[in-house]
Amino acid sequence: MNIGVLGTGVVGQTIGSKLVQLGHTVMMGSRDEANPKAVTWAKQEGNKALFGNFAGAAAFGEIIFNCTLGSASLDALKQAGAENMKGKILIDTANPIDYDGDWSLTVCNTDSLGEQIQRAFPDTHVVKSLNIVNYTVIVDPEKLLERTDIFVNGNSADAKAAVSSILRSFGWKSIIDLGDITSSRAVEMYMVLWRVLRVATSSTRFNIKVVQS
Repeated sequence: MNIGVLGTGVVGQTIGSKLVQLGHTVMMGSRDEANPKAVTWAKQEGNKALFGNFAGAAAFGEIIFNCTLGSASLDALKQAGAENMKGKILIDTANPIDYDGDWSLTVCNTDSLGEQIQRAFPDTHVVKSLNIVNYTVIVDPEKLLERTDIFVNGNSADAKAAVSSILRSFGWKSIIDLGDITSSRAVEMYMVLWRVLRVATSSTRFNIKVVQS
């Protein structure tokens, strides 16, 4: 499958590299088509790794990952172009975090970044996922000592099923469908607790496990 990854940070590179390892062809997109991080990544990953600008990566991908900084996601996706994402699945991994001082959310309670993206691109099937874990385990859940849960949120059942298939290829075995895109509010708000847990445990390798009676 051809997959577009928007964003050249550690999340985008980690997901992009895993997808290449799984046999997909991946184009990493950035504002600048010749972004040094994207160019270096593509050279390291071989002939199934490509680079381009946001629009090029969105047009290339049958499925698209948004791995941009949450504060820049809407602008990046506008550069990617609604026409290049029409009818496609967009997996949104971003969080609307203000990183100054103690983390806070720039949108919460009555809205979420996931919802904002879905409203801005109504012809795209937005699925929120992978935003609750650090890049060190995002495609390597087996690094955790126990099986934990990952979530999908979105309006399209078919899109969530397709995303769940990709998540399983990453190694995630327990995937919980939290409902429509409004449930993005819950997983985005969890990130404030995630930051407190990171400080308290001096670790980034942890995740949620839902234990039922």
